[in-house]
Amino acid sequence: MALQVETLFRHDARGRMTTVNESNGASGPRIFIGRTSEGNVVRFRDDMPDDLVDTLRRLVDDEPPLREPLQPLGALDRVRAALRAQSPVQREWVGPAWWVPENVTNTSGVDTAILRDPAALMLHFSGWAADLSTVAPCAAVLERGQAVAVCCSVRTSPHACEAGVETLASHRGRGLAGAVVAAWASEVRRTGRLPLYSTSWDNVASQAVARRLGLRFYGVDLHLT
Repeated sequence: MALQVETLFRHDARGRMTTVNESNGASGPRIFIGRTSEGNVVRFRDDMPDDLVDTLRRLVDDEPPLREPLQPLGALDRVRAALRAQSPVQREWVGPAWWVPENVTNTSGVDTAILRDPAALMLHFSGWAADLSTVAPCAAVLERGQAVAVCCSVRTSPHACEAGVETLASHRGRGLAGAVVAAWASEVRRTGRLPLYSTSWDNVASQAVARRLGLRFYGVDLHLT
């Protein structure tokens, strides 16, 4: 979980989150709570006042370790109330997080490729093409030279990469997402980094990919902005 938060967000010298770790550098959440069976990893945005940070930290420090994925955060209402005293809570995001073990392989029989040329993304995934150099490695399933499913590194750090997966609507349900995630993870490991995969509780399809591949659950992310 500590590796994940360092991969998701840029931090200042105090360990406060500054921006999302992407090329656009958007502002991150006011608080990140990563919940695991060994305890909680908490980060605060750099513009949060110290007294509010102290209040929130005490609330989260009293929270027990995660026993099962859907265990609610007992202090959530108090965390929300403390944040609202500063300004309204604009967004909440919560979902499970996994890491990809070394034995995960592509068993779908679908061929994959590690992309070096953004031209293969131009037809269906032009947004990925523009950032190919910063989201490498990027694995894809190709049809007639164009990607129909991709898994790229949406956020990277020296020690880990976070997966971003997209499949054309016309090609879903064929196991392509699992194939590109497995290929991507293998390439990430070849660079000496840990492949991470997370999603929201609303994204049932993404969770199904994690189950089919046998990814290792390690915690739940909670972001409040």
